[in-house]
Amino acid sequence: VLLGQLLEARAHGKTNSAIRELLKLAPNQATRIIGDKEETVAIDDIQKGDLLRVKPGEKVPVDGSIKMGEVTIDESMISGEPIPVDKKPGDQVSSGTINGNKTFTMLAEKVGSETLLSQIIEMVNSASRSKAPIQKLADKISGYFVPVVVFIAVATFIVWAIYGPEPSYVYAFVNAIAVLIIACPCALGLATPMSVMVGVGKGAKSGVLIKNAESLEKLNAIDIVVIDKTGTVTEGKPSVEKVVSADPKFTETDILQKIISLNSSSEHPLAQATLKYGQQMNVAKLPVVNFEAVTGKGVIGTIGEENLSLGNEKLMEQVKATISPALLKQVKAEQQQGKTVSYLAIGDHAAGFVVIYDKIKESSKEAISKLQKEGLKVFMFTGDNEDTAKAVSETLSLDGYKAQMLPEDKLNEIKRLQGEGKKVAMAGDGINDAPALSQADIGIAMGTGTDVAIESAAITLVKGDLNGIAKARLLSDKVMGNIKGNLFFALGYNVLGIPIAAGVLYPFFGILLSPMIAALAMSFSSVSVILNSLRLTNVRLD
Repeated sequence: VLLGQLLEARAHGKTNSAIRELLKLAPNQATRIIGDKEETVAIDDIQKGDLLRVKPGEKVPVDGSIKMGEVTIDESMISGEPIPVDKKPGDQVSSGTINGNKTFTMLAEKVGSETLLSQIIEMVNSASRSKAPIQKLADKISGYFVPVVVFIAVATFIVWAIYGPEPSYVYAFVNAIAVLIIACPCALGLATPMSVMVGVGKGAKSGVLIKNAESLEKLNAIDIVVIDKTGTVTEGKPSVEKVVSADPKFTETDILQKIISLNSSSEHPLAQATLKYGQQMNVAKLPVVNFEAVTGKGVIGTIGEENLSLGNEKLMEQVKATISPALLKQVKAEQQQGKTVSYLAIGDHAAGFVVIYDKIKESSKEAISKLQKEGLKVFMFTGDNEDTAKAVSETLSLDGYKAQMLPEDKLNEIKRLQGEGKKVAMAGDGINDAPALSQADIGIAMGTGTDVAIESAAITLVKGDLNGIAKARLLSDKVMGNIKGNLFFALGYNVLGIPIAAGVLYPFFGILLSPMIAALAMSFSSVSVILNSLRLTNVRLD
């Protein structure tokens, strides 16, 4: 019993590591501007109203607004979404997010515990503390078992001392000792931790990392599985789906060549996705002159005698490029599916477009279908826009979704579901998922995600594959069944052995159980538990 408690205590001893991973996101110092001078100061010394400079690649030190500079900020550690966001003067920036390739100045507005990152840390901490410790089945049984055994041993001594043959006290002592030995709860103490340890090892070989026995027990009772979109259902990497030509003078390869030629001078993540696609398609780049990046709209440049513009509808308006109704209809259809579309204008007309999207993992639909067949409801909570969320939900036949959710929204929604008596598992991969992962009855992290998400979760899917949830549920069923089998072996020997050790057969057959035989029977019960636990190594989880 103590061994089982020791193993559980060691597992729970690592729960605070998620908080440490979150704290690593915050930079230790920042550059403060005072007049014409700059000074490096500790984060704790920053005051509201301070003017700060954030250099390329640096983390934003506190929450605030941009005063000067147009930049691209990687907010994936907060929002969980893969595409960096364009920012201009007046826009808000959050602590822990990463600046792109340009310097900007910002005004500190929220410092210390007021920052979004600090609030996420507090939510994870609070959710972790609020978890109630699980009551082990073996502990419940042992709570009754031990007093009953002691009572039987005392009763055996008294009965043999009064009614036994001479020397009655010797018989009484030997039989009472035999009762205590055969009833030793060694097997009972091994029943749970042995199954858990073997089950955890089996899970690890199958790509399912389980932190503690509590998660294995609770997984059996789950009603609802909540999943994040980016990096959980999808790959979390923007990629080109297709290139479309709307001008018969140009093939799709011509359009792609012009797109990658323009984007070769751009550092935007979407541009990098097109360049990667160009390499895969073996399309060569052409020299570009007069290149210019138009913040929040796209890029323009010249190839030969052609003036090219690549970007969104606002850029087309700026360069006065016409978009045919048929082309506009095609683009709107793609956008309604949650995809990002960039027009390519050649001269004064849009000649084609490129569709960029975050690809749904091939295994996601199959995995979600498996979970639904097991009677589970599957919902998606995402920080992405309504169109994208709806498109993904319909593609995967989800039971529901919620879009544009902040970390606290996901946390509160899970609390609401739990308040309705539901048992909720949450699967996610980003820092924005960490509070919800901690609050959920079972937190499931993608192994391809952030360290914070992994530390906040009770189960980690190494391959980042949702099929791992189905594997984990099957493993949970097998382990819990194995634990019950172990308890049957442990208690079965006692149910048969204790009466024999007490001498119940002596009046009829003259048989008494030697303490040595009782010790052998006790050991055999422990061996049975171990052998039964090892059967888990042969379980198929596919």
